[in-house]
Amino acid sequence: ASCARFRFRVRAMQATSLSRSPARTFIRQLRKDGSHAPLSRGTPAQPSRVSKFGLRARGANRENAAAQETKEPKTTVQVDLGARSYPIYIGPGLLANGDMLCKHIPGTSALVVTNETIAPYYLARTVKSLSSTGEIRVEVVVLPDGEEYKTVEVLMKIYDKALESKLDRQTTFVALGGGVIGDMTGFAASSYQRGVHFLQIPTTVMSMVDSSVGGKTGVNHPSGKNMIGAFYQPRCVLIDTDTLASLPDREFLSGLAEVVKYGLIRDRAFFEWQEKNIESIIARDESAIIYAIEKSCLNKAQVVSLDEREGGMRATLNLGHTFGHAIETGLGYGKWLHGEAVSVGIVMAAHLSHRMGWIDSNIYERVATLLDRCSLPTSVPSEMTTEIFLQLMAVDKKTKDGQLNLVLLKGDLGSCRFTSSFDRDALEDTLDHFCPKLRHEQQSKNMV
Repeated sequence: ASCARFRFRVRAMQATSLSRSPARTFIRQLRKDGSHAPLSRGTPAQPSRVSKFGLRARGANRENAAAQETKEPKTTVQVDLGARSYPIYIGPGLLANGDMLCKHIPGTSALVVTNETIAPYYLARTVKSLSSTGEIRVEVVVLPDGEEYKTVEVLMKIYDKALESKLDRQTTFVALGGGVIGDMTGFAASSYQRGVHFLQIPTTVMSMVDSSVGGKTGVNHPSGKNMIGAFYQPRCVLIDTDTLASLPDREFLSGLAEVVKYGLIRDRAFFEWQEKNIESIIARDESAIIYAIEKSCLNKAQVVSLDEREGGMRATLNLGHTFGHAIETGLGYGKWLHGEAVSVGIVMAAHLSHRMGWIDSNIYERVATLLDRCSLPTSVPSEMTTEIFLQLMAVDKKTKDGQLNLVLLKGDLGSCRFTSSFDRDALEDTLDHFCPKLRHEQQSKNMV
């Protein structure tokens, strides 16, 4: 059934004006006739060559054509949490599969939360699928795009729309976007009327391989990243790999830091596969991308199933994140992408691990080399100093009873430890290795 057959109100609620934005133009078109013409944001990378995987990025062979026709997942990963278990559907064209999406919505209403960047591309398609059974009333709220808007103030826009639309406890919040949208929508779902249903439709590599899986939700505080939030699992995760076509190269590459992480902490074979196939992933080869997403989701699903609320094992998924979150907070949210900061954090964690004699130099070099091949940063930004790192790491969520805990590599490739038993002097040596000296010390030398 067409969106035009259903009456729903759409209002873009933002902290900044959208009067001339693509999202506002899109909303006007959607309100008028239930459809829209995609707005141009430049030509996304679309590799045309056929790799050894035998697939182009789009429309290359019969298998791909069949997937587009049937709109069935190429693969499904299950997150095993007993009565709260849920599937992760992975494949191209899945946004058009309304039946698969709607079967995870138990009530008769849904609120789609997205941002002004994603809305012109995928909002109408999502609304059409949700409306396809004729049984679901769809509401929409469009937020501003960016990590700097992952705040309590912007979060209120979701509650405002839900209350304005008189949505009850049987409604379902649908996150359509990257990690920021997923985290905020999940947190809103966990707290609206003390908990409503929740679906994830991630549209970035980062959210597909990491943030959409496992139920971590929340918003940032000026003093720390993701300091306000909850564990709240979705009813399903729908990964339509076609949505990566609109993802800029910088954001695409940023998400690869999390893919590299899984190989380092628990899956040696996956890391070695990445070393051999990273160029195919960067070229957006469909088969390589689907495999990388599937393996990443499998690794995370296994960890979450064993340790949902991060009592121990799940903390290992934070390799590089303590250093990375300090960079994001120290620079100001949105200056560096999350994956860029995590990339540097992984290299710093590997350096510390090597300095303590926990891994050999070959592993450290392989880590830095693979991240460099992903065109990700491996050096600390000049604004950061040892003192800034130590100050921000002291309020990290993994600090317990005043003791800083870190995820470090130990032993063979694919092994790690979450521990507070590390050499503090070695930590400061690593920070000094990567960071410039304090500015006032430099200024003093200049004055002399």
